[in-house]
Amino acid sequence: MTTTASNSGDIVLDISGVNKRFGGLQALSDVNVRIQRGQIYGLIGPNGAGKTTFFNVITGLYQPDSGSFHLDGKPYSPSAPHEVAKAGIARTFQNIRLFGEMTALENVMVGRHVRTHQGLLGAVFHHGAARREEAAIRARAMELLDFVGIAPFAARTARHLSYGDQRRLEIARALATEPLLLALDEPAAGMNATEKLGLRELLVRIKAEGKTILLIEHDVKLVMGLCDRITVLDYGKPIAEGIPADVQSNPAVVEAYLGSGH
Repeated sequence: MTTTASNSGDIVLDISGVNKRFGGLQALSDVNVRIQRGQIYGLIGPNGAGKTTFFNVITGLYQPDSGSFHLDGKPYSPSAPHEVAKAGIARTFQNIRLFGEMTALENVMVGRHVRTHQGLLGAVFHHGAARREEAAIRARAMELLDFVGIAPFAARTARHLSYGDQRRLEIARALATEPLLLALDEPAAGMNATEKLGLRELLVRIKAEGKTILLIEHDVKLVMGLCDRITVLDYGKPIAEGIPADVQSNPAVVEAYLGSGH
């Protein structure tokens, strides 16, 4: 499905030698991930494998003990979440984190703040340039709500959206940052079969728009049918990497999920 990158410009995220320890627990051990532009890249593993820890490291919530980090061919330091977002990585969380009392439109507009140019004075005096930028932000937010399929609910407060639509809203807010990499932490968690199908279709559309996606997901069937390449973690260590068919038949992966008896 995918081809080997011909040069560094084809690689959006290149991470090597990532280690993270919490006291006596080695949460990540020498993790390497290389994601090609336009891929949907899966990160899977049993509970406690280190998937969310890895996500938190690359997005600035946790500081790594060691590792090399390159985004779009340039070194970057995952020092703080807002700096990571500005650099070009947008993420969602396993537990939905929306502004519940704000409208869907307002939630997406908030996500756009890392790409705005008008500062405090513009906000206070609301001069012409600030008004034009706000109008552009509002228009882009509406485009994204339409793209994810919830434009009719733009004026509805986030907490009154259905669970599936809240997930879509989170993705729209992340896309508002114009990311180089969209990192999704278990977006299908809690969804029914119909909602999962809709999510799959949305992720395919996002990829078709040229976006690169890093996906953590417990639904192995969804991952295998959606991702171009997959890394499997177990106890913080990579045990397999490759195309879905190879990963799915890897004995180490089968043992990690089902036990040695299988």
